[in-house]
Amino acid sequence: MEHSFKNQIGLVCVILLLPALCNSQDSFTDSRATYYGSPDCYGNPRGACGFGEYGKTINDGSVAGVSRLWKNGTGCGACYQVRCKIPQYCDENGAYVVVTDYGEGDRTDFIMSPRGYSRLGRNAEASEVLFKYGVVDVEYRRVPCKYNGNIVYKVHEHSKYPDYFAILILYVDGTNDVTSVEIWQEDCQEWRPLRRTFGAVFDTAYPPNGEINLRFQVSGSAGVYWVQSKNAIPSDWKAGAAYDTEIQLT
Repeated sequence: MEHSFKNQIGLVCVILLLPALCNSQDSFTDSRATYYGSPDCYGNPRGACGFGEYGKTINDGSVAGVSRLWKNGTGCGACYQVRCKIPQYCDENGAYVVVTDYGEGDRTDFIMSPRGYSRLGRNAEASEVLFKYGVVDVEYRRVPCKYNGNIVYKVHEHSKYPDYFAILILYVDGTNDVTSVEIWQEDCQEWRPLRRTFGAVFDTAYPPNGEINLRFQVSGSAGVYWVQSKNAIPSDWKAGAAYDTEIQLT
């Protein structure tokens, strides 16, 4: 079933990614954070994860590029709690950001959108001071992502029906990483791996005719396992369209 990607973005923009402490990474890791320029303070729609507008607006624009947490693109979509370490200015809960890009510089693990970076501060005045610092010491931990909805397949805009098919997997709950994606090859009766093109984008040339069935490998607290969508992508799929998998992970 085709999913309204625009409506899903609107829904997720108002969701606060609060940590479920019983499932979060218990300890914090020391690091540094900075921010990048943005005309509207949101994320970068051209981020290296390939998320497009999703990467700009997800989590109300509180997003970040990461360096060592990038993990060759597997880290795309992960959620983190980031707290700066200047008591008189920094909020005790810090900011909750979603990884949508790759970035590095000045020994930083997080290069945050202005909206994300501003949430490190206790109030507007404190945030203004932190912007003047430019780079701050932080501590971070991974926390579960929480979305009000199912995992969605988005056909990447670069796809060209029917000869080239590229896919993104969005709204992955919990602390799960999507490590690989496979497509069902009906004539061979086997699953065939898609190529990780860049970031979170997986693709194949000359996809099978007819409905497209996909499964993806998940690595998380429950181990490594495969999940198959309950809905096939229709045979007349369209670039830019999003399709509901009817799957939720915890």
